Amino acid sequence: MRVLMLPLLQSALQQHMDAGTIPDVPGVYSISLPWTPGVHVPMLDWLNAVPLYPQCYWQHRDGELEAAACGGVKIFNRLAPAQAFLAAHPARDTLRLWGLNAFGHGEGEPESYLFLPRITWQRERQSHQLILNLASDGSLLEDARLCAAQLAQLARLPGAGPLDPFAAGEISAAHQPERPQWRQMIARALTALREQQFAKVVLARRTRLVLSGKLRSAALMAASKAVNHHCYHYMLCWSPGRAFLGSSPERLYRRRENRLDTEALAGTVAAGGPSSSAAELADWLMNDDKNQRENLLVVDDICQRLHPAALSLDVTPPEIISLRTVQHLRRTIMAQLNCRDDVRCLSMLQPTAAVAGLPRDAARRFIARHEPFGREWYAGSAGYLSLAQSEFCVSLRCAQVENQSVMLYAGAGIVEGSDADQEWREIENKAAGRAPRSPPRPLHPRGGGFVCFF
Repeated sequence: MRVLMLPLLQSALQQHMDAGTIPDVPGVYSISLPWTPGVHVPMLDWLNAVPLYPQCYWQHRDGELEAAACGGVKIFNRLAPAQAFLAAHPARDTLRLWGLNAFGHGEGEPESYLFLPRITWQRERQSHQLILNLASDGSLLEDARLCAAQLAQLARLPGAGPLDPFAAGEISAAHQPERPQWRQMIARALTALREQQFAKVVLARRTRLVLSGKLRSAALMAASKAVNHHCYHYMLCWSPGRAFLGSSPERLYRRRENRLDTEALAGTVAAGGPSSSAAELADWLMNDDKNQRENLLVVDDICQRLHPAALSLDVTPPEIISLRTVQHLRRTIMAQLNCRDDVRCLSMLQPTAAVAGLPRDAARRFIARHEPFGREWYAGSAGYLSLAQSEFCVSLRCAQVENQSVMLYAGAGIVEGSDADQEWREIENKAAGRAPRSPPRPLHPRGGGFVCFF
């Protein structure tokens, strides 16, 4: 794969340099090439073999868009400067920055990690494209020479081979909070609910697994993709041993020019069971008053937030979204915006009621005060940013990889009348971290390992 791709990029870059089309001035310059991969190698296999960081993998839940990007030509830690960078280059309205937005604590703009990649392999339906980006505050020509040296170094490395299947052994598992502290946190939430500080708050638990064996983030991502269909798949790797990845069914928003699509994904039932078929459970969900009201509460919250920025708002009738283990109610909200502003879109829509609560600001303050860990990228968003189009999914069903440790997250919505032990059992069902055993037991991508948590 790399034998075909890298010489093509090297040749195209050299042609542009020889033709004198890359100026010796500050700016941004992109080379886009249509490409036929030939013998198909999965993008994750290719990305795993390229030692150029940061790296991002992203696949749309309908499978029509897939991208693998590597090398940080420009890196931004907030969405606002990333948007300003794109706005400074209006002629390149398809230039894409890839990455993550953090959950945030409600004070100012949340942290982001968005980068302009050196190399992007992008697939839209059956069409493949290679994109090589140059960017410099001094000289584009100098960056082109640096890029040529990077490509030459990569071309000398072995080609991409197939990823080894994910398999690891669990050495230990620790929860934060543990069960007694969880009960105390829920008791405080129930007190706040009785005092009408909020109507709902979503509280989470973090589980740290220590694993044996060689842990490759790309293999973990591939294993999650294999069992979680109709999901966005996302991975950001800062280094070989540090990554954040997951498989999420929920769109935060997609903006195409001034048109924005978002959704209320609330109301849940099992995908099927011994006594009821998936169709019977879906019919029950569609006609259950409590779940419909829960979904409409989220719709109302989204519409209220979008109203100041929207010229028009439309809401579709409810539909059933079927996943591997659950079915959800979904309503789509479509807005015509009065301006293209992704900073504003993110501020209006993140965090969602499904990961924070209602009212959002009061729930978020409670989370910041009482959860015993910072959420960081969990329950934030993952995707891409450009002037023409941006799309982010909610970063749920995720794992944070730090060398041989993996952090897993699971949350529960707390309302008046919630029971702490029942909610603990709910997050136990969602999460895969179980009490450690000795000797270490294997975790596999199908049937019981923590990949099924996603």
